[in-house]
Amino acid sequence: MDINTLRIIATIASFAVFLGIMVWAWKRRNTSEFKDAANLPFTHD
Repeated sequence: MDINTLRIIATIASFAVFLGIMVWAWKRRNTSEFKDAANLPFTHD
């Protein structure tokens, strides 16, 4: 196994993680949590 094979594996693994994060972020069940987090700077204690 040479360095180019390791680079290809690392690139594919990074892309898979990126896609997993994108799917997680766009799920509908997370929408309310993200809206609440987006409004945190505007809340006054």
